[in-house]
Amino acid sequence: MRKFKTVFMRGGTSKGCMFLRSDLPENQADWDSVFLQAMGDPDPKQIDGLGGTVSSNNKNVVVWKSEEAGVDVEYLVGQVIVGKSQVDYKSNCGNMTAAVAPFAVEEGLVEITEPVTTVRLLNRNTDKRIDVTVPIDPETHTFAQDGDCKIAGVDGTAAELRVNFLNPAGSKTGKLLPTGKTLDILQIPGLGDIEATILDVSNPMVLVRAGDIGMKGTELPDEINANEKVCDTLEKIRGAAACLMGFAKDLEDAAKHSPAVPKVGFIAAPVSYTDMAGEAVKAEDMDVCARVISVFKCHKACPLTSASAISVAAFLDGSIVQKVAGVPKAGQDTVRIGHPSGVMTILPSVKFETTP
Repeated sequence: MRKFKTVFMRGGTSKGCMFLRSDLPENQADWDSVFLQAMGDPDPKQIDGLGGTVSSNNKNVVVWKSEEAGVDVEYLVGQVIVGKSQVDYKSNCGNMTAAVAPFAVEEGLVEITEPVTTVRLLNRNTDKRIDVTVPIDPETHTFAQDGDCKIAGVDGTAAELRVNFLNPAGSKTGKLLPTGKTLDILQIPGLGDIEATILDVSNPMVLVRAGDIGMKGTELPDEINANEKVCDTLEKIRGAAACLMGFAKDLEDAAKHSPAVPKVGFIAAPVSYTDMAGEAVKAEDMDVCARVISVFKCHKACPLTSASAISVAAFLDGSIVQKVAGVPKAGQDTVRIGHPSGVMTILPSVKFETTP
């Protein structure tokens, strides 16, 4: 039996295992077997492991002290594909990014500054920079666990971690708009032509209207996952976008070799509904309503990287988000996204450059 030190942590609405790179085998090719056993794959129930049977609970994060100038810590995310004995390293996880910073503080990888330490991260899935502010407990001089910050989809409160993605556009394709357009027409077998916005912000993403796939946008994960026709349609949309972005040669290849990239989501105009906890979510409390599919299943909240993409799309002229939810009001700098567990607020910083 092999033993590897790990810390099981929650980051936002995800959770998984945090590893120091120095505690793992030197040969990275040996990591997959460690991560799969830690999560309990290939059993889809994951009884003999820490996995929670959905993508958001199947994260493995490898962390190490950086030698790069201006960077404190580097990390790599391994997404276990439930039931497939597969680990995907193509994309970052925004929620687990929030966990990397306090983990680095507690493991002594960064110099502490009180009352708040800014941890400068470099994600090696995307080679993108992220800064995370970590509150420090004045008594323990480490991460302050307690606080009054609340996240939709997570019980209780905790200390607030502020995650700032620095220039997240083009995480995998090198372009904000991989096709060069804010609106594409995808030819989907069995559905015909469908309008979509394909963009690459923090992670690649494809967005379509809820109504175009026969949905209202208020459905909860169990209902979506049980609808085989809709799930098949969404996978075809995701696969078509994957081909346009250069991640796959056809739909089958996309499902087999690029299951986590891109994500696919469907959106609706603000609408009231009841969330997973049975609480009322009001239309006036959101700017757009969204449901995101992550590795073939509907996410129970909204992945942070997907929320970043949706919020940026809200400011892109002619995007599917603007067509559905309208153009942001003058002076508006936040985007409130309604998801299956409530509402999250994103503060995108979108700068448009003009060429002479």
